[in-house]
Amino acid sequence: MVKVLANDGLSQTGQDALEKAGFEVITTKVAQEQLANFINEKGVNALLVRSATEVRKSLIDACPDLKLIGRGGVGMDNIDVQYAKDKGIHVINTPAASSDSVAELVFAHLFNGVRFLHDSNRNMPLEGDSKFKQLKKSYAGGSELKGKTLGIIGFGRIGQATAKVALGLGMKVLYNDHHREETTLNLDFFDGQSVGFTLKNTDFEDVLQNSDYISLHVPAQNGYVIGEKEFKIMKDGAGIVNAARGGVLDEVALVAALESGKIAFAGLDVYESEPKPEIKILMHPGISLTPHIGASTKEAQQRIGSELAGQIIELLQ
Repeated sequence: MVKVLANDGLSQTGQDALEKAGFEVITTKVAQEQLANFINEKGVNALLVRSATEVRKSLIDACPDLKLIGRGGVGMDNIDVQYAKDKGIHVINTPAASSDSVAELVFAHLFNGVRFLHDSNRNMPLEGDSKFKQLKKSYAGGSELKGKTLGIIGFGRIGQATAKVALGLGMKVLYNDHHREETTLNLDFFDGQSVGFTLKNTDFEDVLQNSDYISLHVPAQNGYVIGEKEFKIMKDGAGIVNAARGGVLDEVALVAALESGKIAFAGLDVYESEPKPEIKILMHPGISLTPHIGASTKEAQQRIGSELAGQIIELLQ
């Protein structure tokens, strides 16, 4: 019997599909340092992870019975992918499953930013009864997203899902991507209607210069995509959201841009020093914060589980 260890959890739909196909699914959460021993003792053949568990060369070398490594989600920077493949191990992920969830979180941060919700949610419990009128005045200068321009850096599945939400809100969308010169997006509505939009790739600096808000959708990089130089190019009073990867946005430069008023607000789901974000970031009134939950919706986790199960059954049965 093929044994599957879902070390960072697996949705019930995924578990049921695997068990129905005759696989044994183990959902024990094993600490990183005990993982190799556990895999070998239990005879695990497939290891499923999200972003918490690392699958490095040492683990791969220590577990000769491992036939498959699966990542529930998109980015695989916590797995030594090429090394595993060179050893004949299947490496799979679920690139399409979480796009809509991440896109909606980006807009949660954008709405937070333009209406100061992250800050009013901190201050209303403390001073809502004693300083209601002052708070009303201080949060009165909000903006609408409709009619504004969203610049998307990286136009893969998640970038495109984010663009669809923006278009649905009546925003203009600019994007920059190394691999897509032109993209047609179809917005499907509840009554069966569909509207197509064709967008063209825009120069990186033009996107920065002409966008009211910027959303990052790039994989982990060597070096920053947005740093001091890029903030200078951006519109005065722009907003920025990073729900991609910690380390693509220079957080020191971000704080400086917020302090100077160059940037009005930021929304962060990922951090340079994750899982211990800097106190300066956590305490900043101009930053809307979430703890890396982009793909953490019930719907996305069900799709991830089903996609992983389907691929595992196809590859290992």
